[in-house]
Amino acid sequence: MTFASNPATKKWPVVQLAEVAERCLGKMLDAKKNKGRMLPYLANPNVRWFDVDTSALKLMPFEPHEDERYGLQKGDIVICEGGEAGRAAIWDGRLPDVKFQKAIHRVRPGPRLDSRYFVHQLMADYQSGRLADYYTGATIKHLTGQDLARYRFPLPPLSEQRRIAAILDQVDTLRAKRREALALLDELQRGIFIEMFGDPAQNPKGWPLKMLGSIASKFSDGPFGSNLKSEHYVEDGIRVVRLQNIGVGKFIDDDKAFVSEEHYATIRKHECRPGDVLVGTMGDPNLRACLLPQEIPLAINKADCVQIRANAAVANPYFVCELLNHPSTELLAQELKRGQTRVRISMGSLRGLNVPVPPVALQNSFACRATELEKLRALHLAALDETSRLFQSLQNRAFRGEV
Repeated sequence: MTFASNPATKKWPVVQLAEVAERCLGKMLDAKKNKGRMLPYLANPNVRWFDVDTSALKLMPFEPHEDERYGLQKGDIVICEGGEAGRAAIWDGRLPDVKFQKAIHRVRPGPRLDSRYFVHQLMADYQSGRLADYYTGATIKHLTGQDLARYRFPLPPLSEQRRIAAILDQVDTLRAKRREALALLDELQRGIFIEMFGDPAQNPKGWPLKMLGSIASKFSDGPFGSNLKSEHYVEDGIRVVRLQNIGVGKFIDDDKAFVSEEHYATIRKHECRPGDVLVGTMGDPNLRACLLPQEIPLAINKADCVQIRANAAVANPYFVCELLNHPSTELLAQELKRGQTRVRISMGSLRGLNVPVPPVALQNSFACRATELEKLRALHLAALDETSRLFQSLQNRAFRGEV
């Protein structure tokens, strides 16, 4: 992929957003005061980077005199005020009469500002941490109207803004295609599972039901209380598996924690090995599983992270992992959930969950197909990482006038 480069770094003026765009914060929801037509509105969860999710819009009353103030036009930028403050998308006008509520800023660019250029600039500053300089709040960070008004960024000529946006869009499209390919591989693996074994809740093939604990050679929760506290963590050593590391079928290696070998020796009964099934029993979703990867030769699991070491005579870890990640299995486990604010599934309850158990030879056959998909997934992940690095490099150079 090649891009035309500018002959020299440009000296662009730096402006405040208030100079080049109109801004408006959305309507506050007040059940007692609000009157008018019930209309769909955008809230924080609806705004993704560059895209708006309209699949689950809620309704709120808007009076006729509010139509213009809280209305959206094609090309308007919608920005999250809180949560992932600064996350932004461009409204494409796909639905009529859509409004926005108080958690959202609407930015309407003037004639000097291109929408896509601005969102790319905002994303670059969000990723670099520069946008945090504009946040308000000591603990809960948000982006007020005043914060947004004083946000400063370089403003090249409009034609140059559009050229930069087109370059970044091209690379971002490649990233999106890689993500789509990864999602299709996940769908394919789930389809293979259903074809071979049927829906776990309905068990149409009539496999014998067994308690989950009975197909494991080890079924263990992590250490509780004083056995593992934050002060035990060190910069390097034996890996600690925490809830945030357990994704749906994926080990998330971003947030790393370690304990010393000396402390590991005191809690080594919680040892995890590559190929063990790691189960998150709290969070979203409440039941999710992944395998400990080969790249981590030794680890321990934390509380609420259940370790299942499959008994090779009756179960394959790839089968167990896919079984626990199937939506039907989470439905089977609904009655096991406990708690009001922090809903969790206890290890004892999970151990007693009855699940269909096909012949281990069939499970092994599924594992062979799953490992082939895993190899393809690794190739796509590597390509996605490379494309993401290219995208970030281009971002940095683009806003310095070097592309």
